[in-house]
Amino acid sequence: MPWQEGILRRQAARESSARTYARALPIVPVRARGMTIEGADGRRYLDCLSGAGTLALGHNHPVVLEAIRKVLDSGAPLHVLDLATPVKDAFITELFRTLPAGLADHARVQFCGPAGTDAVEAAFKLVRTATGRDGLLAFTGAYHGMTSGALEASGNAPDVRVARLPYPQDFRCPFGVGGDRGAELAARWTESVLTDPKSGVPHPAGMILEPVQGEGGVIPAPDAWLRRMRQLTADHSVPLIVDEVQTGVGRTGAFWAVEHSGVTPDVMVLSKAIGGSLPLAVVVYHEDLDVWEPGAHAGTFRGNQLAMAAGTATLAHVRENGLADRAHRLGDRMLTELRRLRTDFTCVGDVRGRGLMIGVELVDPSGEPTPKQHPQPTENPTPADRTYEPLPPAPELAAAVQRECLRRGLIVELGGRHNSVVRLLPPLTITDEQATAVLDRLTDAVQTAARTHTQTRLRP
Repeated sequence: MPWQEGILRRQAARESSARTYARALPIVPVRARGMTIEGADGRRYLDCLSGAGTLALGHNHPVVLEAIRKVLDSGAPLHVLDLATPVKDAFITELFRTLPAGLADHARVQFCGPAGTDAVEAAFKLVRTATGRDGLLAFTGAYHGMTSGALEASGNAPDVRVARLPYPQDFRCPFGVGGDRGAELAARWTESVLTDPKSGVPHPAGMILEPVQGEGGVIPAPDAWLRRMRQLTADHSVPLIVDEVQTGVGRTGAFWAVEHSGVTPDVMVLSKAIGGSLPLAVVVYHEDLDVWEPGAHAGTFRGNQLAMAAGTATLAHVRENGLADRAHRLGDRMLTELRRLRTDFTCVGDVRGRGLMIGVELVDPSGEPTPKQHPQPTENPTPADRTYEPLPPAPELAAAVQRECLRRGLIVELGGRHNSVVRLLPPLTITDEQATAVLDRLTDAVQTAARTHTQTRLRP
């Protein structure tokens, strides 16, 4: 349509070169409800991006709209800085009702600027103030935001104040082994950093991690490894910061992803879904860390009443309707179905995730995998010892799959170390029928994209 094309042309001419989603998704949304977006050209799309995980209940959920309208109709002030209001009180009450066991009874909350990266910055400032130390421990593949401090702790901007540790994963294990052995080696590395006086890493102010790395390629942390990180940080008086910006509010099949491992962090960084589609970010932390002086951390837009009302409605709806449990069940079903792609297509290297946070990693099958040396080879290796390096990533193929998905009315995102992981973040309200449609469209997109890449072949 000329109208849509004109809008897209003006966007390209007037907006920053830093724009991202708009490049891969050249659509102009004009209406949306639930999981469905309608473009200006009249086409409908199933949205498996969900505002990068922001829309736990999908677009324009009735309980969210009702909560927003109630505040608007009440005549309540919309901008109140950090003053107490009934809307804020209700939000904090509902938020604390959902917190992991062991934290809610001893928690404090700090409202930050409206983005998750603001909450990350606040968390860093908090632990540095509380411990009197400066350095941080973070993990390869991490993503914590776009402000300078958050970037320092992410996987793409080295900084002397941040020591990077290996994050365990099976498919591209940094130690070449994966599984429990790979997680154990990663934990030992972390332990050596904390205990070796010659490690070169000063005693840190805190450790930050994601229970599931999202932008890093949908990599769930092993539960035992996460418990080990909790024990190591506790033993060495290092506050543990858990970034639940994308994993929180039922996304992974538990209300908070740390609950899978039974871990209670010292600090939780929350944003995205807690605002019910509107900008809101908070840091929740143990009261023992609450050593800030008045005004130590502030922000003009900390008191977004509409976001708090929408957030309260979202948190309550997820909790009262068991949507985290549903995400667990439906996510398991989708993962099971998608893992069949590894049998059918040589270009599908791995399918992984937790709950409704799913990743499909595309690889280049043009070459044969090469054997890799086991760290501790045996004289009589078993078949399990004869492991192989994963095939190279295929970012161009992943981009082709994304384009084919869009042609079929399915919005997906890319991520991972080489942007070769197709990511699915559907709303928790996705129906069984919609899940089937997502799987069918994605499978068809992979098949079509594979045929356009001459080196990619169907498995016999």
